[in-house]
Amino acid sequence: MSLYALKPRFQNLLRPLTRWLARHGVTANQVTLGAAIGSIAAGALAGLAYPRHAMFLLIPAWLFLRMALNAIDGMLAREHGQKSTLGAYLNELGDVISDIALVLPFLAVAGFASADVWLFALTAVIVECAGLVGPLVGASRRYDGPFGKSDRALVIGAFALWIGMGLGIGAIGVWFWRALIAMAALTAMRRVRAGIAEADGR
Repeated sequence: MSLYALKPRFQNLLRPLTRWLARHGVTANQVTLGAAIGSIAAGALAGLAYPRHAMFLLIPAWLFLRMALNAIDGMLAREHGQKSTLGAYLNELGDVISDIALVLPFLAVAGFASADVWLFALTAVIVECAGLVGPLVGASRRYDGPFGKSDRALVIGAFALWIGMGLGIGAIGVWFWRALIAMAALTAMRRVRAGIAEADGR
């Protein structure tokens, strides 16, 4: 199970807004670039402003908006004839850049081991690469859970909210990142196994 399974319902809520944007000349690539740039800005503001905890509240707020933007750019591309090769590159690279930009601010938080934060950022990239390899071996783009992009956003957003509210971290900080790294590694392995099974089945 993954939050990715809820994506169709979320898209239905955003479809009227997507139609309005399409009528007013907004393109999928503009939305994709906006999501990546916004992620970099939100992450930089949160990290550079620390120890002002309240700035970390930008991260969960932006993650929710980014989720909406990601759904909108996909619908603009598929449902309004805006698919392009450039758009495919921007979509995948933008997601990876956004993930990194919203994880690295945690390096500024006292009590976290920087190696754990960096390792989680790396495993998040590996998870997405494991999904992207699918079409290269004759399978589909894999979105298997349990810790895909939407799930990572939920957990990172919740923890940023915790920090933004000035709540204590304690020993949970160390085990938090290591648990996330383990979940990401499991997800990458599941995507590889599922991709191999799908490709061999064909």
